Amino acid sequence: MKLLSITAVAAFLIDQVSKYWIVHILNLKEVLAIDVLPPVLNFRMGWNTGINFGLFSDSPEFARFILIFIAIIVSGFLIWWAKRTLSRTITLMGAGLIVGGALANALDRVVYGAVADFLNMSCCGWQNPYTFNLADIFIFAGAFALIAFDDRRLDEN
Repeated sequence: MKLLSITAVAAFLIDQVSKYWIVHILNLKEVLAIDVLPPVLNFRMGWNTGINFGLFSDSPEFARFILIFIAIIVSGFLIWWAKRTLSRTITLMGAGLIVGGALANALDRVVYGAVADFLNMSCCGWQNPYTFNLADIFIFAGAFALIAFDDRRLDEN
């Protein structure tokens, strides 16, 4: 469980520091766009009040608090579940990535009223219209780790 906690704290801090640096120090909140390595990597300011890809972004204000509550409940459940069933390093780290990413995005909702998204990546003639953040990457990577390296497969061998 120590590994899950360390991973969660690291993911949370990396995400929050990156957001602070890019949104405030580089002032993306006002300049709105910074081309870093176009078209592969660009910073584009996006405030996501909904869930993935801006779904439900037109929801009433109380939906923000529901999403914060869901992030906290899911994180708590994931920690409880991990204590009882996870044993592999990669799955414990995966759970930590999800917890850290979910709580980092929840903190954004508390502080800003929305999740601060800033990464925009395109390639090969395809223009990606969406922005995301490091917490989103951590959540995706953590979910992948839990699915791809399912601890229950150890019991089958």
